[in-house]
Amino acid sequence: MIERVEVSDREIADAVAAVEDEMLDLLARLVEAPTTVGNEELGQEIIELAYRDLLGLEPIEIAMDAEALRAHPLASPFSWDVSGKRNVVADWPAVGSGGHSLVLNGHIDVVGPASEKLWRTPPFRAVRDGDWLYGRGSGDMKAGLAAIVGAVLGLRRLGLAPLGPVQLQSVVEEESGGNGALQCVLSGLTPDAAVITEPFPGFIPTSQLGVLWFHVDVAGTPAHVAYAQDGYNAIEASFPIVEELHALEAELNEAPPPPFDVLAHPINFNVGVLSGGDWPSTVAAECTLSCRIAHYPGTPVAELQQMVEEAVARAAAASAYLTEHPPLVRYDGLSCEGSLVADDEPIVQAVSQAWEAVAGSPAVTGPTTATTDARAFIASGVPAVCIGPHAERIHGVDERVFVPSVVQTAQVLALLVRDWCGLA
Repeated sequence: MIERVEVSDREIADAVAAVEDEMLDLLARLVEAPTTVGNEELGQEIIELAYRDLLGLEPIEIAMDAEALRAHPLASPFSWDVSGKRNVVADWPAVGSGGHSLVLNGHIDVVGPASEKLWRTPPFRAVRDGDWLYGRGSGDMKAGLAAIVGAVLGLRRLGLAPLGPVQLQSVVEEESGGNGALQCVLSGLTPDAAVITEPFPGFIPTSQLGVLWFHVDVAGTPAHVAYAQDGYNAIEASFPIVEELHALEAELNEAPPPPFDVLAHPINFNVGVLSGGDWPSTVAAECTLSCRIAHYPGTPVAELQQMVEEAVARAAAASAYLTEHPPLVRYDGLSCEGSLVADDEPIVQAVSQAWEAVAGSPAVTGPTTATTDARAFIASGVPAVCIGPHAERIHGVDERVFVPSVVQTAQVLALLVRDWCGLA
């Protein structure tokens, strides 16, 4: 019988700190792989090599299965081709018994740079400036993936192995719907808990909002601008729709339920993309608003969809033309309900204690106005939490991650493996 061994906090922290160079090298290579949606394979190949060459673990491919996803109630709708996309995982098998099983999860995909000309350095170049590393995805969330590898590498360098199985996951499509993590859930693994290394330093988001992407297609009547009165401008017709959707946003923020009532403005509506028209001297024939809005846990997605459609209909009713040519609301991309995990859930307590052992104070729990892949696990009956490095300006310009926090996160994860899974 293989028995649990006692390893001190200091031994583990030092072992992880000793592999900082390996972590940062991996992080830099990941940042310089522009893994926007559809291009994730560039990063998955790097992760695959890290699992095999650094950790001595055999990578496993979990391919995206469009048919299985579209048949699942938790999947976000998607119109794009996912053939050839894969999640890359690696099992660190248990060498004994008596420990809990654990998933350590991160996403490889990143959003686009928004506007390259506004960056102080090229967005897909990893640039170190003191204790900060700049680059798109440096914080959200390639630093988290590097920390997962660093935690396991530090423990393996000590000659240790878990008593409960650990699976490392690098998933696709978190930014566009979360179907990568869901595909891993559908693979049949049922861990005792999951930890996602999103950039939440010292904060465990136990309440996450649901999120809905939607698109509003507005049809106009094209005409030469010299005879604009003969046409109907689809772009300008979209303006009152945006106003009405902001009114819905204000309504949803009037009386937030606990625990979101501690936040001044928990629900955010955003027009992320506006596309329309094809010529400056032609009255715009078409316009599409691509939007995001959030909702509280317990609100079904269908209920929020109805609110959105009613808001668009109210805006259209004020226009005789749009009454006759109603805008079309369609759904493609991120669509999920909010999620909750109890503060006294054992994995919440274990992560908080591991954080305190490294940082000197326990992690704080509370609500977040975002959503993460934790929801796929929680909705499937697996308690899941987030903890990760300190990052700034994620999804913005000059995204950066605080390098010492990458090591700190890896140390927290290594202690968590000791306390949750057991070591031998």
